[in-house]
Amino acid sequence: MNTMSYLSKFFKTNDGVKLHYIEAGKGKPLIMLPGWSQTAEQYKYQIEKLSSSYRVIALDYRGHGDSEKPDYGYRMSRLAVDLHNLLTELELNDVNLLGHSMGCCVIWSYWDLFGGKQLSKLIFVDETPFNAFLQVSLGKEAEQFGILFTLENLFEVVKRIRNDYDESYTRELIGKMFPHDFPKEQIDWIIQQNCKMPRNLAADLLYETNIALDWRDVVKRINIPVLIIGARDSQMPWRSQVWLHEHISDSRLEIFEKEEGGRHFMFIENPEKFNHLVADFIG
Repeated sequence: MNTMSYLSKFFKTNDGVKLHYIEAGKGKPLIMLPGWSQTAEQYKYQIEKLSSSYRVIALDYRGHGDSEKPDYGYRMSRLAVDLHNLLTELELNDVNLLGHSMGCCVIWSYWDLFGGKQLSKLIFVDETPFNAFLQVSLGKEAEQFGILFTLENLFEVVKRIRNDYDESYTRELIGKMFPHDFPKEQIDWIIQQNCKMPRNLAADLLYETNIALDWRDVVKRINIPVLIIGARDSQMPWRSQVWLHEHISDSRLEIFEKEEGGRHFMFIENPEKFNHLVADFIG
């Protein structure tokens, strides 16, 4: 991304952590929240295009990207408060929020804590509403809600991430989310961005995100317009996106097909379609 096209800024949260964000453009505010262990920089294709029409802000959570990396605060409620601190710092209202993967959980936690007073529209990109797998079987319900882990394999994944000193397991995880012919230099860059978060902190946050979080009661209470974007070939079962659509009253659903880059990072594989959907929805 052309560094002249955006501003790299910092602010402090109410518990004293210095967080980084990228800002570009003018107009309606669009705040973009990355997924687990991802960075604001990974929205480079969205920032370049959408900043011509909107005030685009992409946040690095604590521990992520170029933000400070304290040894505390790696839970959804704290990340939601950090987001609220950003809105307060920038005196933003009528905000459009976009979250990819875990970024949706941050938005759902924000809604649970603060409601929608400062928000205009929401965009949920490829996240499941329910990971509390201990409460359900791993049959039909797992597909419907998008449950990804059994207890045993969650523990194994967290352990391997914590001990991923040479970043080989991170490479394995990320590699599975892209087609075999995706450019290696792109994969290398995504992994480099991912590993800006220390592996022990990434392991803690992955555990927190997946062990017992159930957002179904929260999403049912969302009463502002929502765009839901899923992908046919993502590891997040696309039927979980249908469930979200059916339980959010004012929602629109878009599913990327496999041949359209319909995997977990569709906003990198097919930024043209993704950006068009976002701009059309925000207006």
